[in-house]
Amino acid sequence: MMGAGGVPRGGGVAGCSWIAESCATEATVELLSNGGARVACATQDIGTGMYTVLSNIVAEKTGLPNDRIEVVLGDTNLPPGPISGGSWATASVIPAVIDAVEKAQQKLFAIATAGPDAVYVDHEPKDVVFEAGKVRLKDAAAATAIAFQDVLVKASVRSATGNGKSAGSFGAPDRKFSQHSFGAQFAEVTWEPETARLRVSRVVTVIDGGRILNPKPARNQIEGAVVMGIGMALFEATRYDTRFGVPINNNLADYILTTNADAPEIHVTFLDHPDLVINPLGARGVGEIGLAGVAAAITNAVHHATGVRVRELPVTIEDLLGARPERVA
Repeated sequence: MMGAGGVPRGGGVAGCSWIAESCATEATVELLSNGGARVACATQDIGTGMYTVLSNIVAEKTGLPNDRIEVVLGDTNLPPGPISGGSWATASVIPAVIDAVEKAQQKLFAIATAGPDAVYVDHEPKDVVFEAGKVRLKDAAAATAIAFQDVLVKASVRSATGNGKSAGSFGAPDRKFSQHSFGAQFAEVTWEPETARLRVSRVVTVIDGGRILNPKPARNQIEGAVVMGIGMALFEATRYDTRFGVPINNNLADYILTTNADAPEIHVTFLDHPDLVINPLGARGVGEIGLAGVAAAITNAVHHATGVRVRELPVTIEDLLGARPERVA
């Protein structure tokens, strides 16, 4: 089809899928006598928004605002956490943090009902509930709720701590479900045969990554993955010296990557549909899924625009002009 100015334009689509796994993880949550909370896990934030993810989990389960939640991570002295790989860090920390919150609340209920300074003398922990940062008796009106920090202060206790664990799903022998994220990649390219200029002009990506806990970094990850997919489709290839097997383009001066000038308009849509099979909040990882299928969508768009079907990446101008030299594997 023709685009603006009579430039040939092609569109392509490809499906994508990526495993949705989790690994064994531990976390600690403290409800503090100053009215805040502290969550700790020896995972890391490499720009994926893990600080906010951990804070959001605690905020959802306690009703505390994020500015009253301290997140501590990135230290091997902390409870063991997941690696940042495989798109499974978020899915791994969720069950462990929720378990830690619930155990911290149970500790708080015990403090609230035991000892001479307990706020609910002559009651048992099972009689108490935690709602929106406050505790109350199950059969009492919401107006009678007490701020959880007042329970701790009255009992002269600094914090109620819970240590949570999650076994993870990766390698589990008794799993009942195949767990994946899914999506569709739509690419548009322009082709100017007079100057042999091929460009990706637009990418639309639709992702089912479960519930999205931290939308801005999630969107950034998908956009970055799309840019990587453009590199995979059009630019990136390692060339080897056939005599010695040494990479020839082994530096950033010679290895061609996607630049800002090559990056097109990118539209990202999340279905934001919780997957409650993988964890109680229904969230999966969204790192690698953004890359899957992008190169396939681009090569389909190239075929639509040029009539040339390229089956080996990256697509080169020689492919489209019918003069590509034979490659050496």
